[in-house]
Amino acid sequence: MSSRVLGLVRASHPEPAAAVTTVAGLLAWGVGHRLAGVASVVLAVLASQLAVGWTNDALDAERDATVGRTDKPVAAGAVGRRTTAWAAATAAVTCPLVALTTNPTAAFWLTVALVSALLYDWPLKATAFSVLPYAVSFGALPAFVVLGLPGEPTPPAWLLAAAACLGAGAHFANVLPDLADDARTGVRGLPHRLGAAGSRVAAAGLLLAATAALVLGPPGPPSAIGLTAVGAAAVVPAVSWHAGRSAVRAGRRPVAAFRAVMLVALIDVVLLVASGRVV
Repeated sequence: MSSRVLGLVRASHPEPAAAVTTVAGLLAWGVGHRLAGVASVVLAVLASQLAVGWTNDALDAERDATVGRTDKPVAAGAVGRRTTAWAAATAAVTCPLVALTTNPTAAFWLTVALVSALLYDWPLKATAFSVLPYAVSFGALPAFVVLGLPGEPTPPAWLLAAAACLGAGAHFANVLPDLADDARTGVRGLPHRLGAAGSRVAAAGLLLAATAALVLGPPGPPSAIGLTAVGAAAVVPAVSWHAGRSAVRAGRRPVAAFRAVMLVALIDVVLLVASGRVV
């Protein structure tokens, strides 16, 4: 039982799940949710992340086995495909139910984010539209958080645009380590069509655009902290890609680019919380 639970944890994509959940929780606190509201946001977003991660690994089990992904628990046999699929279904049902503890409007937007992300898992991952679910799901996330406040305030357009850019950038960065393996198994999403160099440029540009939207979007002049965040968003991807090349030379998967996205996301949400200019 303990090995099955560990396998499910590893199959949930724990690192990005934890990062997205943390960002959502910080944003909920920053916009003024009370403790119960923050808890609802965190649990609902966590359920959505678990559903998407488990669905991804259940659907990709054969592909992952074909390319020798021993780090994938389902492909490696550490947890069954059926078990993972049932866990994904349970999390997918739990997500909107927990979100309803805020209000129906907010729950609707988190459900949109969940459905969009599941559509990436199948069938959009292998199409030229693969970036759309990331943009839609990340864009809908702050809509859920802000609309969950009493009175359902309208989320500012600049916040939704920043989140969508961040999500799109995450897609290009996330796919970079898997371009060769995906080519072997017939997956040709938008990053595969642009190639490694094009995807790096797209990821860097979108991350910079996301941070710039957060700094320049709110009324009033940008703060010194905000301008520093823009500089960090420009530098962090370049540093991460250098780290990725070092990982390849050492025989490890180059995951630094996606970790750079998570770092920029944390910088951005801390910037928002510190500025207090969301709603």
